[in-house]
Amino acid sequence: MKTSAALNKKLKSVKLFLCDVDGVLTDGAVYMGGGVETKRFNIRDGLGLKFLQRHGIKVGWVSRRPSSATQQRADDLKIDFLVQHNGGKIEGVEGILRQTGVSWTDVCYVGDDIVDIAVLERVGLGVAVGDGVPEAKAAADYVTKAPGGNGAIREIVEMILKAQQKWKLVVSEYAN
Repeated sequence: MKTSAALNKKLKSVKLFLCDVDGVLTDGAVYMGGGVETKRFNIRDGLGLKFLQRHGIKVGWVSRRPSSATQQRADDLKIDFLVQHNGGKIEGVEGILRQTGVSWTDVCYVGDDIVDIAVLERVGLGVAVGDGVPEAKAAADYVTKAPGGNGAIREIVEMILKAQQKWKLVVSEYAN
């Protein structure tokens, strides 16, 4: 895939990777019954997040909807930051920025809906998933070909690592 010079510059500057959960890491479906909530996460997306972490990029999830299933998956992947609260996403991201010392311009954020627009417009690299709402797509610098919960995260992770000249190292770690 060929990227524009402007997009490539944004990909190279990513130091912190943040994303929404429902509709981005999942397909947006929530299964409930018997007092239990479950969600379907894509295993390749999760592995992609681990690649970022192994190569110096911290990962965080920012959701307005607290969920034990989200907490369980974040614990499983050892996600660096998990913010789950009913407040605004700007507030959640600013808390992570204070902890890391990273500026807005060095953040990649992936969202899918109108609740993500304020963050998408503020970060250095705003990404909307392929099946996101039109308003989120319009606010983004890049729209993935893959839909949420079905490889969208892995798509942008690979783009970041390739732009930062780290992808060949990732592949070689598993090829030997």
